[in-house]
Amino acid sequence: MRRTVRLAAVGGLLLGGTLVVTAAASEPAGPSGAPRTTAAPSGTSGAGLVERLGGARTAGHWVGAGGRPVVAVTDAAAAAEVRRSGAGATVVRHSTRELESAVSGLRAAPRVAGTAWAVDYRANEVVVRGDATVSRADWSRLTGAARDLGGFVRMERTAGTFTLRLNGAQPILSAAGRCSAGFNVTDGRGDFVLTAGHCGPTGSVWFAAGDGDREVGETVAGSFPGDDFSLVEYADGDAGDAADVVSVGGGKGVRITGAGEAAVGQRVFRSGSTSGLRDGRVTAVDATVNYPEGTVSGLVETDVCAEPGDSGGPMFSEGIALGVTSGGSGDCAKGGTTFFQPVREALAALGVRLIGPAPAEVGQRGGQDGAASAGSGQGAVPSGAAASPGAPAPVPGADASALLARLADRRNLGPGLLVVAGSLVALAGSRWIRAESGRKAYRRQYSATWN
Repeated sequence: MRRTVRLAAVGGLLLGGTLVVTAAASEPAGPSGAPRTTAAPSGTSGAGLVERLGGARTAGHWVGAGGRPVVAVTDAAAAAEVRRSGAGATVVRHSTRELESAVSGLRAAPRVAGTAWAVDYRANEVVVRGDATVSRADWSRLTGAARDLGGFVRMERTAGTFTLRLNGAQPILSAAGRCSAGFNVTDGRGDFVLTAGHCGPTGSVWFAAGDGDREVGETVAGSFPGDDFSLVEYADGDAGDAADVVSVGGGKGVRITGAGEAAVGQRVFRSGSTSGLRDGRVTAVDATVNYPEGTVSGLVETDVCAEPGDSGGPMFSEGIALGVTSGGSGDCAKGGTTFFQPVREALAALGVRLIGPAPAEVGQRGGQDGAASAGSGQGAVPSGAAASPGAPAPVPGADASALLARLADRRNLGPGLLVVAGSLVALAGSRWIRAESGRKAYRRQYSATWN
């Protein structure tokens, strides 16, 4: 019996050790500290269905549970067609055309600084928000105008104020203030930093953080208000090595492999030099914000927090570039709302593309369902120094820290360690059985001698 237990324990130790070594040698289940989403790739089914069915039979789409697209439809036949495609369907009362008509009416109304609006697809309503700077009289007038547009316009007051986040991945400085670099882009002849348009007009000269004596480049194009994007041309024309990496803090970065469109419900991440890496969900697209400095439309609305200095910083998901930080309300202590300029719109308007290891554009796959293309190498990569959006960053290969991360990952090593622990218990048990048997034999022998 004792020999059987000992043999089984030794075999368990060998098996468990093999599992541990295999786990340590394999790729990690996910980069330690890496921003990732849980949505599974499902192509452009949400956007494709909306386009195919048309604005009279649909009212937007969003990412549902488990990354499954959900489409709002106005009739049972459209719902059946959506479900046959594998997506979820919700029947609603108001179509895209009705919702867009209400938005057009709001845009035509007298401008009120400190207000914002967007379509809430899930609620099938247009939501109008007013911050603390909006007077009671202005809010009353806007409420009356919204009431005339239909019963599906919801009015909400919000804490804080809608402000630009001027002042955030690593900072860049100019006479206009401090901003964050967003993504590295190129027109095939030279390299640029894509950042927010409100950060500074054409001709603004930017310097790296620190002593502020290293020139990064000069703003050569942009749009604000209306849109919120600009191009900073590198002083030497070259973004350098690892230009496809954006910083997420702690000496780590995320490799950007393409550009996509954000989808409602999608989990997203943004990085900025003031508040670092933050995550949240997309709450609306095609949002309009009336900043004191001007109105910007076509923005992505999120519940990700941001603070002054984060302007221009990158928003991404699964290695797919989605936007650059524009502005919002609240802060990262209490939370708030942040708006982003969509990346694909900015790239098209400026005639540039993302710098990456392969042709960057991946259609809308990255944004619609919150996942990057398979095999694109997305995810966090370690860097010797903090990888900086819009600046060179070395991306060395795997090192001891990567192995340590794998050894600390319970998902990889759990089975092996469990087998090893069980085998050690069995060995200890066999030794105790052997010692106890010896003691009993000794007592029997002693008793016989005494008698």
